[in-house]
Amino acid sequence: MSSEFIIGLAGQALYVVLKASAPMLVVALVVGLSVSIFQATTQIQEQTLAFVPKIIAVFLSLLIFGPWILNTLVDFTSQLLGNLSRYIG
Repeated sequence: MSSEFIIGLAGQALYVVLKASAPMLVVALVVGLSVSIFQATTQIQEQTLAFVPKIIAVFLSLLIFGPWILNTLVDFTSQLLGNLSRYIG
């Protein structure tokens, strides 16, 4: 097995991880930015005000995008296991 093949497989795995985590990261970024702007305009400097909404938003995005994330991971795993003989030999 060549090193280019292994690097390509690792690249695919990294792409799947980024694709699966992107919805939660984007939601956390938007909520965090919104809360920061709210805190800056009202001059409220409470740490939990920034933390709790992000946790709730990430949890809700996990509930919404969970089936898609699971489907993406299952597709990659089935492709990986389906081509296992190609990877070993």
